[in-house]
Amino acid sequence: MAELSERQKLLLTLIVHEHTRTALPIGSKSMVQGYNLPFSSATIRNELATMTEMGYLRQPHTSAGRVPTEEGYRFFVSNLVQQTNLPANTRNTISHQFYQSPQGLENWLKLAASVLAKQSQAASIVTAPHTQNVALKHLELLSTRAAQVLMVLVLVGGEIRQRIFNLDEATSQERLSQIASRVNARYQGSTAQQISAETEEEDPLELSVLSHLRDEMERSGNLLTGAVYLDGLTNVLAEPEFAQSEQALSPMRLLEERTLLNDVISRTVMTEAVGGVQVLIGGEGTWEELRDCSVILTRYGIPDQITGTIGVLGPMRMPYGHTISTVRYVGGLLSDLVSDTLAE
Repeated sequence: MAELSERQKLLLTLIVHEHTRTALPIGSKSMVQGYNLPFSSATIRNELATMTEMGYLRQPHTSAGRVPTEEGYRFFVSNLVQQTNLPANTRNTISHQFYQSPQGLENWLKLAASVLAKQSQAASIVTAPHTQNVALKHLELLSTRAAQVLMVLVLVGGEIRQRIFNLDEATSQERLSQIASRVNARYQGSTAQQISAETEEEDPLELSVLSHLRDEMERSGNLLTGAVYLDGLTNVLAEPEFAQSEQALSPMRLLEERTLLNDVISRTVMTEAVGGVQVLIGGEGTWEELRDCSVILTRYGIPDQITGTIGVLGPMRMPYGHTISTVRYVGGLLSDLVSDTLAE
C-alpha cells in the first residue's frame, strides 16, 4: 500500500472516527462543516478519490461518501491510533469492580467478560487460564454414590479439573482419602508421563485411580484453552452491519464454535508475549467467517506457567483506541489477580 501524506492521514482519521460514530458514509461537505478544516470541499473530494484508488477508502454508492476499507482500518490501527491509557476514572471504576467482586477466579473471569462487553459495546471473549505443562499439584477423591467417584484435580499453576468416573466396586470415603493422600505424597509435581513411568502399585483400586488421573491430565494438556466466558453478543447483533441474519452468523460462529476460536487464538495471541495486543481486521484473509468483523485479543497470566486470553469481537467500525486500551488494562488486572492467587 502506498504511503499517505499528512493531510491524507488526517482525513482518514476523521473518516474512521465519524464512520465509527454514525455507521454512515462520510462526504467532503460534512467533513468541512463538522471539523472546520482549512481545506476546500473540492480539495477533500480529490484527496478522498485518491485514497479510494489507493485502497484505503471505498464508496458504497456512486453518490455516497466514503467509508474505510480493511486496509484503511489496518493503516489507522497501525499508524494513527493513539496508544494511551484509559482515563483515570474509567480505570478506577474497573479496578473497584474487581476488588469488590467475590473472591475466586471464576467470578473474576465472568466480571472481566461483563466489563469488556460494557466498555466496548461489543462481544467479549474470556478464556480461563490454562497450562500445557500439566503437572499434579493436589488430588481429592470424593465418594458420590455406589462405585461412582468425583475426582478433583488441581494442577501446578492453579487450574482445577473435575471428573466423575466409576470404580469396579463401591469404595468408602476413608479408603478413597487414603489413596488420594498416597498419590499426592508420591506424585506431586509429576506429569502424566512421569506418573506412568513410576507406577508400581499392585493395588487394582489404586491403579484404576491412577489411570483416570493420567487420562484427565492428558486431556487437559491437549486443550488449547480453559473454559470460555462470553458476554455482549446482543451488542454486536444490534449493529447495522449484522442486521441481516446471514451477516449475524459470522460473529456467532467465532463465539460458539470452540474449534474456530482455538484456531484464531493459536495463530495470533499464543505466539505473543503476555500483555501484547493483537488486532485482527476482516479475518486478515485467513478466517472468512470474520470478514465483517474485527477482533482484539491479548494474553494474560504468568508467562511460561499459566495463561488465558481475553478480547473483544465487533464490527470493523469500532472505537479502536478505547477498546485496545480496555483490553490491555483488564488483561493486566487479571494477570495480577492470577499471580496473587498462585502466590497464596
